[in-house]
Amino acid sequence: MGDVKEAITISVTGAAGQIGYALLFRIASGAVFGPDQPVNLRLIEIEPGMPALEGVMMELDDCAFPLLESMHGTTDLDDGFKGADWALLVGSVPRKAGMERKDLLGINGKIFTGQGQAIARSAASGVKTLVVGNPCNTNALIAMNNADGVPKENFFAMTRLDENRAKSQLAAKAGAHCSEVSNLCIWGNHSATQYPDFTNAKLNGKPITEVISDHDWLKGDFIKTVQQRGAAIIKARGASSAASAANAAIDTIVSLTNETPAGDWHSVAVCSPGAYGIDEGLMASMPIRTNADGTWSVVEGVPVDEFSREKIDASIQELREEREAVADLIP
Repeated sequence: MGDVKEAITISVTGAAGQIGYALLFRIASGAVFGPDQPVNLRLIEIEPGMPALEGVMMELDDCAFPLLESMHGTTDLDDGFKGADWALLVGSVPRKAGMERKDLLGINGKIFTGQGQAIARSAASGVKTLVVGNPCNTNALIAMNNADGVPKENFFAMTRLDENRAKSQLAAKAGAHCSEVSNLCIWGNHSATQYPDFTNAKLNGKPITEVISDHDWLKGDFIKTVQQRGAAIIKARGASSAASAANAAIDTIVSLTNETPAGDWHSVAVCSPGAYGIDEGLMASMPIRTNADGTWSVVEGVPVDEFSREKIDASIQELREEREAVADLIP
């Protein structure tokens, strides 16, 4: 059997919400951190969400997961982030039909100020934080800047859902399977300005631009479909993406905790080191590889043509404007 690993602690905000509900059972099952890694769950909710959280915890109990060592539900941030190795910031005021992202900025910004401060006070020293709650890039920027003493490179915002959406669109168009698509990067903001970069994407190692001859589709409908997919799901389902968002959060953590296959990359928003003309300190999505030692680095030398440059610049400009809008929340 070998030595039993020591349990790691995962804190999740908005734990009783739809994304939380789709996420917790997979964390507890071992699908995220591995089939031999015990976990402690610390589940954070606002007061009105506590009865639902009780129900979720009853269900987690009823699964009798061998790897779930303990769980604890709370409304207190310091209690919730106590000893956390990973903080998954899922909870935020959701976008409702007709709402713009900027409406969310002010409402959610204040929430992420307090969460960043509590992570700095209470989490484990090497804590890594993934922000899922939207607008996730700027929420992550606020939390990161309020988490005094926590390394900036330990903050991430999720753009993997966009990457997964883009891969599935390209595969469908090419009559292939999404697992055959690689080197697909989402640049910029998780918003309607994000740029799913088809120019470097490959299908079974061949450039997508050779496999898919309809370049007008690539430059037009493909990008629009990925950018607007969240809104399309709200329209169809009457609620925002939940299971697919939870799945993408899991993919992100798996990609950040395992070495990236040689020659490939994955998309996640990180604190920009100034690469690719993206302002240092902005939370922007770019091509990332996870190294064998568990650190990450921006993939260097990814070609950016004129078309891509324009798209990336537009998304980065939006991130600057969002940062400006929440300047009072950034110390």
